[in-house]
Amino acid sequence: MDLNLTGHTALITGASKGIGAGVARVLAAEGCNLHLAARDGEAMRALRDEITAAHDVSVTVHEADLGSTSAMERLEDAAGDYDILINNAGDIPAGSIEDVTDAEIRRGFDLKVFGYITLSRRFWMRRKGRDGVIINVIGNSGENWDAAYFAGSTGNAALMSFTKALGGRSLNEGLRVVGVNPGPVATDRMIKIMKRKAVDMLGDAARWEELHEKYPGKRPATVEEVADLCAFLASPRAGYITGTIVTIDGGIAARGSVI
Repeated sequence: MDLNLTGHTALITGASKGIGAGVARVLAAEGCNLHLAARDGEAMRALRDEITAAHDVSVTVHEADLGSTSAMERLEDAAGDYDILINNAGDIPAGSIEDVTDAEIRRGFDLKVFGYITLSRRFWMRRKGRDGVIINVIGNSGENWDAAYFAGSTGNAALMSFTKALGGRSLNEGLRVVGVNPGPVATDRMIKIMKRKAVDMLGDAARWEELHEKYPGKRPATVEEVADLCAFLASPRAGYITGTIVTIDGGIAARGSVI
């Protein structure tokens, strides 16, 4: 299916690896120009070289720590007139209320919760009346609460509400706002969280792979599955989808399971 994305331009945060890098590859294959933003400039430059060798698109790398309002504002200014925003940068800590400190939560929220809101506000003001799409990559813990990941559940629930509130009226301005809630995905970030879960559930971080037995189909989602969904939702093919959250977790949230 041609997603009709040729000539569009996307800004992707958290683009050095995992879901962000996967979305970059899919959008580039569809003819979309890219701005990649994250702390790991070396990884993004390697991704840029890989993409431009395979596809006739432009790729600009923005190496920065995005954990502040001013950093997000500088990024948005540097990206210029793009029309697709993929909010994906985030690292809210796992752990129980006894383990995670206020300072750790604030750092996580500054990057993900406030970061998504800041970029969305700037994008909205730049693109309203001219068409544009915001895809917020959030996480199914926002609808499937987990005491061992309470900070992530709280932050993700806030971003789900933000997405629905903004997206419910956004077509009045020619914009769409959609959330994507992945469950466990085969990324470095997932391994970090699952090791924390393995401590709580099995008493040993090294046993995290045993938790695969609890997944639907005994596996996590692939990066490609999530990236393909994001690309479709960002495309004109999804032109009447806004103000909603699409969950991709193999049914975990629907059955009320943590894993």
